[in-house]
Amino acid sequence: MAGWSGGAPPRVLVCLAAYQGMPWLQEQVESILTQQGVDVTLLISIDPSADGTEAWFESLAAERDNIHVLPTQQRFGCAAANFFRLLREADVLDYDLVSLADQDDIWFPDKLVRAATFLEQHPGIDAYSSNVLAFWPDGRERLVRKAQPQVAWDHLFEAPGPGCTFVMRSDPVCRLQHFCKQNEQALGEVMSHDWFIYAWFRTQELRWFIDPEPGLRYRQHDSNELGMNRGLAAYRSRLSKVLKGEWFTQATLIARLTGVEKEAFVRPWIALTPAGFFYLSLRSHLCRRRWRDRLAFSLLCLLRCFV
Repeated sequence: MAGWSGGAPPRVLVCLAAYQGMPWLQEQVESILTQQGVDVTLLISIDPSADGTEAWFESLAAERDNIHVLPTQQRFGCAAANFFRLLREADVLDYDLVSLADQDDIWFPDKLVRAATFLEQHPGIDAYSSNVLAFWPDGRERLVRKAQPQVAWDHLFEAPGPGCTFVMRSDPVCRLQHFCKQNEQALGEVMSHDWFIYAWFRTQELRWFIDPEPGLRYRQHDSNELGMNRGLAAYRSRLSKVLKGEWFTQATLIARLTGVEKEAFVRPWIALTPAGFFYLSLRSHLCRRRWRDRLAFSLLCLLRCFV
C-alpha cells in the first residue's frame, strides 16, 4: 500500500486491554496477528487476573518480536482505565496508525487494511471507526449500526461505535497521549474511553469517519463490560443510570475535560438544572445521530426536569 513509510505496509500499533480473558484470547489474538496488508505490533496491558492471562501473554511475547506486554500494575477495575494506561505508555510515534482492541472479539482479516486504505485515500480524516457484527453463543448475529451522519454535538453524548473499531493516525494520538499524561487523575472518573476519545478528537477539530461496513465480530456474553446493552434488563439499567444522573454527569465531565464548557451550546445545560435539561430536550437533533435516539434523548431530558 503506497503512502505509508515510503510504500511499505502501514505500521499499526494495536493496544489491547485484558482481564480474565483466557476463554477468548486465543481466537482474538490470532485474528489480530493475521491481519492482511499491514505490519502489526500488539501492545497489551493486563488488569491483574487469576485465570492465567498474564502467563499466556508473557509466553506469547517471548516467542514473537511484535508482541509486548506492559508490566502488570495495580487493579484498574474497568476497561477505560486500562486503555488510558495504554495510551499513556505506548510508543505512538513509532507507528503510522494506532488501533484499540478488546480481548474477546474476532477481527475480520481486512479490518485494519480497510481502515488504513480509507485514511490513506482521505488525508483530511484523522480517525476511523465502524459498525460491528454482534454475535451470541447461540449463533445469533446482528449488525450494530453506528454510522449515522455525525451532528454538531453528538460527541458529548455518545461514541462513534465501540472503541475496538477505532483506528487513528499516530500524530493526533501523540497529542492525545500528552493530554492523558497531564490529566491522569481526572480521566480516572471517565467511564467510557471510546466516548471520551471521540469527544477529544472532535473538540480538537479533528475529523472522524464512521464506516457502515463492520470490521469485526463483536462477542456478546455475560462478562461483557458494555456490549450491546439490549433487552429489557439492559434498558432498565440504562434508564436507572440516566435518571440517577450518571450519564449526564459523564457528559458534563467530558465537556469540561475537553474544554468546551463555556461554549454557547454547553453553558445552558452543564450545571444539569431543570432548565438545562429542558434546553437539551429541544436540541436532541444536535446531540444524537439516530432519529430514534433523538426521541429517547428528548424524553429522558424532560424526565430529568422533574427527577
